[in-house]
Amino acid sequence: MNDDTAIVYLVDDDPSILRALTRLLRAGGHAVNAFRSPRDFLAEHDAAAPGCVVLDLAMPGLNGLELQTALAAAGVQRPIVFLSGHGDVPSSVRAMKAGAVDFLTKPVSEQDLLAAIGRAIESDRTMRRARAELRAIGERLNTLTPREREVLRHVVSGQLNKQIAADLGTVEKTVKVHRSRVMEKMGVRSLADLVRMAERMGITSGQPDSHPPSPDTLPH
Repeated sequence: MNDDTAIVYLVDDDPSILRALTRLLRAGGHAVNAFRSPRDFLAEHDAAAPGCVVLDLAMPGLNGLELQTALAAAGVQRPIVFLSGHGDVPSSVRAMKAGAVDFLTKPVSEQDLLAAIGRAIESDRTMRRARAELRAIGERLNTLTPREREVLRHVVSGQLNKQIAADLGTVEKTVKVHRSRVMEKMGVRSLADLVRMAERMGITSGQPDSHPPSPDTLPH
């Protein structure tokens, strides 16, 4: 297994279901880690590993929705596929609103389950890719000098070089130099790309200098 292999974490208090799902998923080429309880999962779960969770809704001690809440509280963005033996509509609505990829009723068809897991793994890949991109942008942003950050904010607001120079108490030629360095350091060739990149980092028109948002706070 390499570092990019997605892991399907199975959490169900029924050992027969765990065994059946483990066999099914491994036969389908998935790497699987199975747990009899949410607490065991929380104790051993590696948030840095790519993958998703297939989670039973009703379990003693800590149920599936509570585990979902615990992961969110810990800042862990892990796509979840819920399994329920009851078809509990209110719980399914709550789970989906909290970011679950799917909510399936037992007995679930192999086709539906594998399809849901495929969507969950792709969702995880998308989130991880977005976080990696934000980290890269943040690293570039951190190379800017305080003056270059000021120029960046003014550029994002749509001001012309002469307007920026007037606001900063400098000359237009100096602003042009700072602007060129900002473009180079941020790795962009167009103003539109620079604006989009700045907006992704939460730098908007008229906003005071701010720290880049954490990649782990991306929405599901």
